[in-house]
Amino acid sequence: MSKVTVKIPTPLRGFAEGASEVSLDGRTVGDLVHRLAETHPGLQRHLYTADGHLRSFVTVYLNDEDIRYLERESTPVKEGDVLSIVPAIAGGTLSRSRSPAGVVRLQPAERAPTFTPEELRRYSRHLLLPEVGVAGQKRLRESKVLVVGAGGLGAPTSLYLAAAGVGEIGLVDFDAIEVSNLQRQVLYTTADVGRPKLDAAKSRLEALNPGTRVVPIAERLSAANALETLRPYDLVIDGTDNFPTRYLVNDASVLLGKPNVYGSIYRFEGQVSVFDARHGPCYRCLYPEPPPPDLVPSCAEGGVLGVLPGVVGVLQATEAIKVLLGIGESLVGRLVLYDALALRFREVKLRKNPKCVLCSPHATQKGLIDYAAFCGVPGASGVDAASEVPEISPPALQAELSGADPPMLVDVREPTEWAISRIPGAVLIPKGEIADRVDELTRARSLVLYCRTGRRSADAAKLLRDLGFQHVRNLKGGINAWSEEVDPSVVRY
Repeated sequence: MSKVTVKIPTPLRGFAEGASEVSLDGRTVGDLVHRLAETHPGLQRHLYTADGHLRSFVTVYLNDEDIRYLERESTPVKEGDVLSIVPAIAGGTLSRSRSPAGVVRLQPAERAPTFTPEELRRYSRHLLLPEVGVAGQKRLRESKVLVVGAGGLGAPTSLYLAAAGVGEIGLVDFDAIEVSNLQRQVLYTTADVGRPKLDAAKSRLEALNPGTRVVPIAERLSAANALETLRPYDLVIDGTDNFPTRYLVNDASVLLGKPNVYGSIYRFEGQVSVFDARHGPCYRCLYPEPPPPDLVPSCAEGGVLGVLPGVVGVLQATEAIKVLLGIGESLVGRLVLYDALALRFREVKLRKNPKCVLCSPHATQKGLIDYAAFCGVPGASGVDAASEVPEISPPALQAELSGADPPMLVDVREPTEWAISRIPGAVLIPKGEIADRVDELTRARSLVLYCRTGRRSADAAKLLRDLGFQHVRNLKGGINAWSEEVDPSVVRY
């Protein structure tokens, strides 16, 4: 006999006293399914036909293998195996009694005078869930959630929070909508391009649910304002795209004792967790120090699959709603890793760092710090790579390129960016290859480097100057500035 974990799906848990899994002893899959039905007789008719055969719309998996392709119910099991019952579902319920579509039948004791008839219809699918019900929906309506960043992650997260009936959503952002946002930021439309994100977001969210109050916070979150900004909210959602703000959100959440629903994305992969130092680790327990600024490119440099932030943002919204309702098992102490190319989720455990400078019993950091300096952001200490390298404006470069002795123009972006747009006459040498390809540059009388916005090319130009190149300049504002000031036919991205 082997002890096996049997996973019970949501549609069948009502017939198993609400259990999501049970531990049973058996020698074969058939032994375990029969024991499950004997232990919970209500499952009998859902698992077996009248003549005792396993129903055709119930599939059984041993670990990750369909038993129909093994030895069916005679498949042997071993200690530690996991048996999963997977019934067919169609978005409905196994309950025999049903109310007319969209109508919620409340017992007298459950009457909800604080909800209007329209609200009862709007939230009917929540009210039908015992885990939510009237009390849970009221709790959502009384909740306040702060979403930091109204971009790729903040867009789907805030949409679902508003749809769910969260009473107040604070949105922190200070950007305007660009065409390049629309590939993934589903909160906005083409007609919104050029508008401040918060204006468009407030209109869209309140149109989706007039019962949700949207509070726009159009300022950059900083150590000076973070504690007061976060303080009124029950929960914080991290939809940031840079390390200084991510550490700032974590630290302020820890100091205020608030849960922080974390999400991050890059290219085809995402991460999700819930950091709550009162019950588990914080972000610093996972990553005590940030990577060097030039090691991890942003989505603007490395790209991101448009649907990826939708998946990660929806997971963040799910975790936020669970935390607000106090239901289920939150991701505190767990990190979910999502690979969109393989369509696989993995989970790893997170532990509280007993030496964490912020959330351990012997924490040494008692307040907020200079996060730009902590993350090594160029210019944070008063010295910027760009300030150490001479710059040339786009119009001035245009004049020199048309002259008798033009400089050598070097594009330090990646080949995928080069394929989108380029300045005529440039040579592609990605930033990471500069040190190995200096021999291609030695014959040039002078060099001008450029990237998308001027940041990477400033770093590359400084590297060349450190190697002895004297006549090196950086194109101020990069290819985007060239497009704006010189040649609009060059695509900005």
